[in-house]
Amino acid sequence: MRAFFFGLGFSSTYAADALRKQRPTVDLFGTVRTPDKAETLRAGGIKAHVFNGTAPGPTLGPDMRSSSHVIFSIAPGADGDPALIHHRADLDAATDLQWLCYYSTVGVYGDFAGAWIDETAPLVPRNERSDRRVLAEQVWRDYAAQRGVPLTILRLAGIYGPGRSTFDKLRDGTSRRVVKPGQVFNRIHVEDIGRVTALAAENRLDGTFNLGDDEPAPPQEVIAHAAAMLGIEPPPELPYETAPMTPMQRSFYADNKRVSNAAIKQALGIQLLYPTYREGLASILDKEQA
Repeated sequence: MRAFFFGLGFSSTYAADALRKQRPTVDLFGTVRTPDKAETLRAGGIKAHVFNGTAPGPTLGPDMRSSSHVIFSIAPGADGDPALIHHRADLDAATDLQWLCYYSTVGVYGDFAGAWIDETAPLVPRNERSDRRVLAEQVWRDYAAQRGVPLTILRLAGIYGPGRSTFDKLRDGTSRRVVKPGQVFNRIHVEDIGRVTALAAENRLDGTFNLGDDEPAPPQEVIAHAAAMLGIEPPPELPYETAPMTPMQRSFYADNKRVSNAAIKQALGIQLLYPTYREGLASILDKEQA
């Protein structure tokens, strides 16, 4: 297995680590935006190339062409997916290509007024970011069909993990307990993203799947729970109607749904490592205190 990641960010780095634990002989490649990060990853055994999404990466072609498994985690721009715009010829030339994976978002569904939905729900995105994801998903389905290779699309819920959790916002004073009655969100621990990606790669899974936790929950409850774990008072509740938010922050509250993860668990025969935010936060705190 030679796995190439377009966009070695938070989730992809965990996926690369999970692949390496699952198959120690895997060759890992990928892209980052800066030379410094590329150097850091190379020191850890991942051959990283600089690619900022606006022009072809000058060095990544040979590794792309020799890859068997390719994972895409770069958000599409107004013109489409940067990997296809700048490196379709290299992907076309990957003669041993066996599997593709695309990280999308549950934002493609839009608003369902808190109802449970699964992968059969219609896509009615409520913002331009999610509109682009819908288009990108179809572009990758068309490409995978053209190449005759399986494609896993993972629609990710809100990602959290070590260094990127409610704990960090509570500690730096940026956490705000915005209350919109009836509002819930799914979340997904980054280790679950890594594990599911690695298992999907090993099985060459084909299809579109939601990847969120088992218990969508109101954001203010998660903040209060995390504050109690730290032994501090949670920030005061702020009514959604009057809470100061950027347009992007407010756009997240326009979507209210409970997203089922049954399909991906059945497809891989697994349960999540962190089925709710409680297990996920407990693990983060345990590792911090170890």
